[in-house]
Amino acid sequence: MTAPKVRAFFHEPTFTVSYLVWDPATKRGAIIDSALDFDPKSGRTGSHSAQAILDAAAQEGVTVDWLLETHAHADHLSAAPFLKQATGAPIVIGEHISAVQKVFKDVFNLAYVTADGRPFDKLVKDGETLKLGELEIEVLHTPGHTPACVTYRVADAVFVGDTLFMPDYGTARADFPGGDARTLYRSIQKLLALPESTRVFLCHDYKAPGRDAYAWETTIGEERAKNVHLANGVTEDAFVAMREARDKTLDMPVLILPSIQVNIQAGELPPPEANGVRYLKLPIDAL
Repeated sequence: MTAPKVRAFFHEPTFTVSYLVWDPATKRGAIIDSALDFDPKSGRTGSHSAQAILDAAAQEGVTVDWLLETHAHADHLSAAPFLKQATGAPIVIGEHISAVQKVFKDVFNLAYVTADGRPFDKLVKDGETLKLGELEIEVLHTPGHTPACVTYRVADAVFVGDTLFMPDYGTARADFPGGDARTLYRSIQKLLALPESTRVFLCHDYKAPGRDAYAWETTIGEERAKNVHLANGVTEDAFVAMREARDKTLDMPVLILPSIQVNIQAGELPPPEANGVRYLKLPIDAL
C-alpha cells in the first residue's frame, strides 16, 4: 500500500492544523481544514496562511484536486474560497452539514443561508470514496462533536478533525448544538478499530499540561493505549459522564460566532450590504 505524503501547517492564533496530502506517484493532492487569517479586533481578514499551503503545493509539484472540510469549525474561519479561486478544486464536506446549517441559520437569522448544503460543491456520505491520483480518500462519518463531522482516510493516514486530540489531551467537546457525547464515543470506537499503525492527523493542539511543544500526529495504537479519556477500556457510560461534566467547565471558543457564520457557508463571507461592506452578526443573550 502506497502511503500518502503529508505536510502540516500550524495556525498558532487558532491552534489549528491544516494539511496538504498527496499521492507521491501522481502528485494529485488535497488540502484539509484550511484557516483564514482573521483579526477579531479589527475584523480584517488575510490569506497569508492559506497562501503558504499553495506555495508548498507548488514546491512539491502537487496539483490540488480537493478542498476537504472535516466539519463546520467553531474556532477558525475556513480559507476554502480563497483556495478554490486559486486551484479550481471543489469544496467538500459531509452530507449532514445541512442539519448544522438549519440550526445556525435560525441562531443568526441568516436569510441568505439555504440550509441545503449549498454553497459547498460536494457533499459526501459515509463510505464514499474520492480519487486522489492512484490513491483513494475514504469518507468515515464520525459525528458527536457536530452532526456533520467526517474523517478522511487515505491509505495509512486518517484526518480526524476535532474528534480526537493528542493522547495526553483527550477528545473533542460535544456540547455544541447537535453534539452528543454518546455519539462521539461510538465514532471514536469506529476510529480505534483501524489498524494500530494508522497515522492520525489532528485538527488542533493546545499543548497538554506538562508538554512544551505543539504536536498533531499520533497513531491509532497510541490513542488506544494512552488517550487520557479512553485508555484502560473506559465504558461508554463513563466516557459520557466525564465528557458532559468536562464540557460544562469549558468556555466558548474565541472565534465561535464569526467562524460558524462563515463556515456553514463553505467559508464564504456574508454578502455585502448596500454600502458594499460585509458584516458578521453578534447575537445578544441568545447562546
